[in-house]
Amino acid sequence: MSKGKVCVAFSGGLDTSVILKWLIDEGYEVVAFTADVGQEEDFDAIREKALKLGAVKCEIVDLRREFIEQLCFPAIACNAIYENVYLLGTSLARPVIARAQIEVAKREGCFAVSHGCTGKGNDQVRFELAFYALQPDIKVIAPWRDPAFYNRFAGRNDLLSYASEKGIPVTSTKAKPWSMDENLAHCSYEAGILEDPDVTPPSDMWKLTQDPLTAPDQPEDFTVHFEKGIPVKLEYTEGGQKKVATDAVDLFLTANAIARRNGVGRIDIVENRFIGIKSRGCYETPGLTCLRAAHIDLEGLVLDREVRALRDQFVTFNYSKLLYNGLYFSPEREFLEASITASQKTVNGQVRCRAYKGSVSILGRSSETEKLYDMSESSMDEIGDFAPTETTGFIGVSAIRLKKYGQMKQANGEKM
Repeated sequence: MSKGKVCVAFSGGLDTSVILKWLIDEGYEVVAFTADVGQEEDFDAIREKALKLGAVKCEIVDLRREFIEQLCFPAIACNAIYENVYLLGTSLARPVIARAQIEVAKREGCFAVSHGCTGKGNDQVRFELAFYALQPDIKVIAPWRDPAFYNRFAGRNDLLSYASEKGIPVTSTKAKPWSMDENLAHCSYEAGILEDPDVTPPSDMWKLTQDPLTAPDQPEDFTVHFEKGIPVKLEYTEGGQKKVATDAVDLFLTANAIARRNGVGRIDIVENRFIGIKSRGCYETPGLTCLRAAHIDLEGLVLDREVRALRDQFVTFNYSKLLYNGLYFSPEREFLEASITASQKTVNGQVRCRAYKGSVSILGRSSETEKLYDMSESSMDEIGDFAPTETTGFIGVSAIRLKKYGQMKQANGEKM
């Protein structure tokens, strides 16, 4: 007798293949779910494999547009970044994946959902917090936290032995001793040989981007247009022809292509996981790196100083942290996202960019509608509307407390 129907997140890899088969052996009826968030996979082969392993159904859901428009673009508008370097590529994909999995589970009458996340990582937290927010009464089966599972499968060899015993086809080898997670925004690499933070990543590890050392010797220029902080047009040259991308998916894919062939977007870091463990990760985030750099630059031209400061100090930091920690489906995210929208009303204009051998640089920026920058006012070659004499009073008032501080130091015989 069936224990009930479970919706299993299924990638077709070793871990999720074993989990799917194990759940069937345990007496569950399994619906496989695969999210297409832009990873380069053979989805027909994934479906075929799930059904051969015994799943009653396999649903593959295209989430690329939702991922870009609802997660990546707001992250760009916010300049989201974790610990000053990580652009949250994995974290950004989790909310749309979790939401789609819950929708499939509801539609198929599943009482539970399951995932293949390890017991030490961030993703178990991200997925499960999302599941409970989206469907509070859902049951979660997390095999890597179930003693019956992890005691049986103590390591990779146990998984491979089970796969052989059950006739599960696998492509895992020792040739690439690290784990990968890919989506439209990035590819991550961790575990295996990368667990030693002093081991240099092998050059053949990087999947998305050209090695900056062998990238083209000619720089590639492109222009990004923004409306209210969101990329709406990308102008570029291909094969000697000027081209324009305006559709969100096309624009993002074009930014990816430019950045990838010029080696832009690689980082290698040690980060602090939500659960308190430090981990070493290598990431490729090509297009998002370019679009975020262009957005930051445009804000210098069109965004009020105090609005930008408040956004940077509060909204950017906290939005990035809650994305990383898996708190997307929360009241604080709704509040912060409304703040992002409010801060971006004037972020309209275009930025000319250059990708070259691993870096993206800014060539110029302009805006037809936002006029906070005044060439005449800031010019060193003309007086304009700004009276230099007014600065004397400004400096005098600003110096009042510093003079008092200096007098106190002198009276106490202290050096500054």
